[in-house]
Amino acid sequence: MSAILIRGGRVVDPTNRVDALRDLVIRDGRIAAPVAGEHYDESVDASGCVVMAGGIDMHTHIGGGKVNLARLLMAEDHRAGANPIALPDSAIELASCGSCAPGTLATGYRYVEMGYTAAFEPAMVPSNARHAHMEMGDVPVLDHGAYVMLGSDELFLELLAQGGPTLKNFDQIRDYTAWTINASKAMGVKVVNPGGISAFKFNQRKLDVDEQHVRWQVTPRQVVHALARALKELGVPHPLHIHGSNLGVAGNIRSTLDTIAALEGLPAHLTHIQFHAYGTEGPKKFSSAAQQIADAVNANPQISIDIGQIMFGQTVTASGDTMRQVAQADLANPRKWVGADIELMAGCGVVPFRYREQSYVNALQWVIGLEIFLLVKNPWQVVLTTDHPNGGPFTSYPHLIRLLMDRSFREEQLAKLHPEVVAGCALKGITRELTMQEIAVMTRSGPAKLLGLKERGQLGAGAAADITIYREHADREAMFRTPEWVFKDGTPVAKQGTLLATPVGGTHFVEPGYDTAIEKTLRKHWKEHGAIAFDNVAITHDELCSCCNGGRLLPAECFTGGEA
Repeated sequence: MSAILIRGGRVVDPTNRVDALRDLVIRDGRIAAPVAGEHYDESVDASGCVVMAGGIDMHTHIGGGKVNLARLLMAEDHRAGANPIALPDSAIELASCGSCAPGTLATGYRYVEMGYTAAFEPAMVPSNARHAHMEMGDVPVLDHGAYVMLGSDELFLELLAQGGPTLKNFDQIRDYTAWTINASKAMGVKVVNPGGISAFKFNQRKLDVDEQHVRWQVTPRQVVHALARALKELGVPHPLHIHGSNLGVAGNIRSTLDTIAALEGLPAHLTHIQFHAYGTEGPKKFSSAAQQIADAVNANPQISIDIGQIMFGQTVTASGDTMRQVAQADLANPRKWVGADIELMAGCGVVPFRYREQSYVNALQWVIGLEIFLLVKNPWQVVLTTDHPNGGPFTSYPHLIRLLMDRSFREEQLAKLHPEVVAGCALKGITRELTMQEIAVMTRSGPAKLLGLKERGQLGAGAAADITIYREHADREAMFRTPEWVFKDGTPVAKQGTLLATPVGGTHFVEPGYDTAIEKTLRKHWKEHGAIAFDNVAITHDELCSCCNGGRLLPAECFTGGEA
């Protein structure tokens, strides 16, 4: 047995309602209470430090086809002018680079250096699941998982259309959903522009919540409700992960509120909500609807959101929402982009973009994200994200945390923006500063709870020893940029920004039950339309372990009877 004592730190653990000076013990990769007279192999002095669980990013694009397309498209992100980025100094850090679209190795290194120990890919396509898992498995240290895309695949839309207004075949839809999660070894389901990726292939250029798909005559409202209901009945811990209709369109607040109404009280997670919180007020017909979003979230405790905060500078947007990415392609900076169709399942678009402080639209987007963060009352309903890389690289999280915790710094940054935005925004009147507890909820405890990760995101006895120790500093950006120590399952993996070890991370997934009779329908569909033989679609446990470099398999428990 090995034991490490972490002594004298301020332990901030919202899951267990702890915010106090206390000691922690790591014993054989788990957190344990100190025992009088116990011998410790190592003692870490955490006095003057904040001790939190390892960070969890529940929405970050780190694996799969569109991520590789982004890397290929943004060659300049991996070079310094005409030359390759310099090789790392660290003996254990292998060559890998990029900031907007970093390589798999650089992704793990940069996350760990900030104190993160888990990250989740939000848009995995069933036919590309092996590739996504292999890429995530190549990311060092981080535990990982993915949400599989449904809701724009032709089989789902066909079943939904066959079910009619009463959805008489709902059992089929539920079983198809469960089979897809099992086959792709996913953590949950993501719906992107519900029905819209398919509608785009039939030459529709928009699809409102109650507008019919030209081919299948179903609406996004029906898609969202059916998937949310299926996940609820299957007991999948993470509710439906929704990328709503009309992303980035002025006036899309109506679509967002209609999507919440379509759920009829079912739980759901609305992702990168900043891109869905736009009104049409003012001379430019583009305005903040942050208050309306916040009011809706505050009134619906079964709803959670992540923000997708934009950060100024160069990035690349990578999304399964082909319809909206084609519409945004003319704004590409640099002037290049990629679009792709993925069999009868989904699509993707990759468009480079530079967010500018003096752009009225970009400045207002920045403001809207921060307003939502600060106007939603319950931090357990909000997750801190930039929708990496769409709103900005994940490496900007420390800067974002400072904006949320330091009002004076926020006001300094606000003053640099387009003057019309500064003059008219509600943000300048918001005095709230997030507390250390609230930051811990949004980056640790909250994501763990939303994903059903009972042993992560917390520091109670028996939890996995994923621990980050931050030195207290008035400059919260400096504090959260470089932790003093980072532990992954009890192993020290970083110290003051230097990597110490790069263990293989584990893979999180769920396995809801289903009636195997659905496989007859699936076998016929894959035979007629799929590039992969049906018998080769499902990923076995052994294969998943192999895909992920031998990392541990970490299945999450589904709730009995669909109740948490």
